[in-house]
Amino acid sequence: MSASGGTKAIVAALGANLAIAASKFVAFAFSGSSSMLAEGVHSLADSGNQFLLLLGGKRAQREATAQHPFGYGRERFIYAFLVSIVLFSIGGMFAVYEGFEKISHPHELENWYWPVGVLLFAVIAEGFSFRTAIKESNELRGALSWAQFIRRAKAPELPVVLLEDFGALIGLVLALLGVGLSVLTGDGVWDGIGTVCIGVLLVCIALVLAAETKSLLLGEAAGPDVIRQIEEATVDGDTVTGVIHMRTLHLGPEELLVAAKIAVQHDDTATEVANAINAAEARIRAAVPIARVIYLEPDIYSEAEAAKGPDPEATPGGPNPHAAGH
Repeated sequence: MSASGGTKAIVAALGANLAIAASKFVAFAFSGSSSMLAEGVHSLADSGNQFLLLLGGKRAQREATAQHPFGYGRERFIYAFLVSIVLFSIGGMFAVYEGFEKISHPHELENWYWPVGVLLFAVIAEGFSFRTAIKESNELRGALSWAQFIRRAKAPELPVVLLEDFGALIGLVLALLGVGLSVLTGDGVWDGIGTVCIGVLLVCIALVLAAETKSLLLGEAAGPDVIRQIEEATVDGDTVTGVIHMRTLHLGPEELLVAAKIAVQHDDTATEVANAINAAEARIRAAVPIARVIYLEPDIYSEAEAAKGPDPEATPGGPNPHAAGH
């Protein structure tokens, strides 16, 4: 779930949105449709979002430094979070504002065939972009549902493009309904209502993206299948007899930190333990190539200690023993 930043999908979406944005602004100029203006701003915001995703992917490839020893992989999460902010503010809130303005001061649409023609063209272009994103996502999605894929994907680019394109297609349908009802009834209020609906849709998508990228920024563990693979690769049944406890953390979409306390035989020599740790690290990297930072601590397994469960005082974010009385 962490392999691919979906560059092909991003580039396809960028090209489609730039062409669509230009056509929508032309349609707005000829018709005065607020739905067209909102959709034009939406496509322009989406184009900026795809540029941000490409920039984040480029900056994330920088080499690690002394100040950032684990590299810059999380920059992809940061830029994806910026996308949600842009989508919420420029796309969603602008559309809501413009829609209410049109409802308060409606006017009849002029040259209605311009927005209708542009919207039909936009549906085709967005459909091509959406199809590309689906094709790239299917290579990683496996048996997961689309909701599970968006929730669990560690590379943020594909979920962002998928949700943006999905929202764009629904927004185009809403714009067509708003324009169509305005033409049929001669009442421009319908155009404003369609614009408000587009804005609410974009705000909802932005909130979903913000929640998911916030989780990635805070630091997510590897998925259950990956954790199982790491545990199986760690234990050799000879020197390393088990995993006492383990924590994983995504340093970026394609870089995983693994920290574990492993059980070794009580009569093993230091050399045997060191060789066993090196061999376990090699097995882990072979099984899970994104596990690039591995720390293994040897210990003697104790059933009595294991029965006590995890120590909350040793857990990051757990109780602070010195907090009482402060």
